[in-house]
Amino acid sequence: EKQVFQLRAHMYQARSLFAADSSGLSDPFARVFFISQSQCTEVLNETLCPTWDQLLVFDNVELYGEAHEMRDDPPIIVIEIYDQDTVGKADFMGRTFAKPVVKMSDEQYSPPRFPPQLEYYQIYRGNSTAGDLLAAFELLQIGPGGKSDLPPIDGPTDMDRGPILPVPLGIRPVLSRYRVEVKSPGAPDSSSYGAAGPAHGWWKGCRDLCLRHKAQDLPENELLHPPLNIRVVDCRAFGRYTLVGSHAVSSLRKFIYRPPDKKAQHWNMTG
Repeated sequence: EKQVFQLRAHMYQARSLFAADSSGLSDPFARVFFISQSQCTEVLNETLCPTWDQLLVFDNVELYGEAHEMRDDPPIIVIEIYDQDTVGKADFMGRTFAKPVVKMSDEQYSPPRFPPQLEYYQIYRGNSTAGDLLAAFELLQIGPGGKSDLPPIDGPTDMDRGPILPVPLGIRPVLSRYRVEVKSPGAPDSSSYGAAGPAHGWWKGCRDLCLRHKAQDLPENELLHPPLNIRVVDCRAFGRYTLVGSHAVSSLRKFIYRPPDKKAQHWNMTG
């Protein structure tokens, strides 16, 4: 028996991807395969933690089988990550698999199953791990009423992104404003690297203490925070940069500072 569905792939973010370029970064995009259809996210340049924040909609997906089989055991979704090259074809970076949450036409689009929650999927490159994908997938049956009976896509809208749909409200994480500070006490002795040594790099003149800070919107759920990627580069002549090394701080949880609650302090002093 033929069943018709719409697949919604909520591609929010990836982290700790494979560094495909000599700069220690990549220009990643994701390609989602389902049955006989495939779609791609946009390409984000020079990052190992891309935030695509993009909804991919697959219309008129035809599946054959019993309705209860579709609900309990839907087909597998294949997601592949690529690095976009300016010359030549894109380079494969890794692959992961997912199963969508299925809603039949006679079911309500309501908690606890809907809307689906973002979760991490392990990306593999051969037998090695190659990062994580933060995404959610839902397969919605199109009933007799057609697409008009499907749950609406609840914003937000971003006119600057043109036809690209962001991940809807209720699925995308709630963001808060953070100030990310990076303090460096200086560089170790790395004079063995290159003829001039890395003293000519970005930390030159910061032998005692360097402070860099940046305002950043991050999810309130600390488990969804991307890692902090640190690259050390050597600045060469004519504006050239050579990668010395890199390191990823996988979790910022232990570094988070929360200002004390002034109301609670006042109550403790007066109570």
